[in-house]
Amino acid sequence: MRNDYRTVKGYGESEIIIQKSRFLTFVDRAETEQEAQDFIHNIKQLHRDATHNCSAYIIGEHDNIQKANDDGEPSGTAGVPMLEVLKKQGIKDTVVVVTRYFGGIKLGGGGLIRAYGKATTEGIDAANVVERKLHHLMKVQVDYTWLGKVENEVRNSDYPLKEINYADSVEVFVYTKADEESIFTDWMTEMTNGQAKMEVVEKEFLEFDVN
Repeated sequence: MRNDYRTVKGYGESEIIIQKSRFLTFVDRAETEQEAQDFIHNIKQLHRDATHNCSAYIIGEHDNIQKANDDGEPSGTAGVPMLEVLKKQGIKDTVVVVTRYFGGIKLGGGGLIRAYGKATTEGIDAANVVERKLHHLMKVQVDYTWLGKVENEVRNSDYPLKEINYADSVEVFVYTKADEESIFTDWMTEMTNGQAKMEVVEKEFLEFDVN
């Protein structure tokens, strides 16, 4: 299971005009190929009157699903440059569609490659790139006499506090990075003189803005 990777926060769109041609870019997260294909289909339906609806997506832990489609543009001038932007930025589980409304001026192969690359970059910026980092949700069980110290130390640390449950004893739920579980456990053990009981409740990804 991957620990950290980049993807887009969610849906985003942008528009640029190059030599009178409109390039509309639509970006979204897609964690399966079906999600990517559905997104592309929906954009094509919305812009059936466009000259081209070019697309690219990268999906999977090891980027094992990569597709690019020029949709009528000269081979290699649209979908591939779009895919290359995703790869160069290290973005996974993401689908991009660039819709072109031709403005009457031909751009040539090099011009098209630059245009679709720029349009993709703008769309990704609009969708916002995030870093997804695998975390372990730790349950820390302590006696009420330790609550004040534990809560204060956690809130002043880099470990995100999820919630506190008040029962016969106190249950403090804290996120730790996947590779920092033992460091956290040692820290908490020392803080409570070995009185804290700890266990991993679940593993999940937390998202952090890149910019």
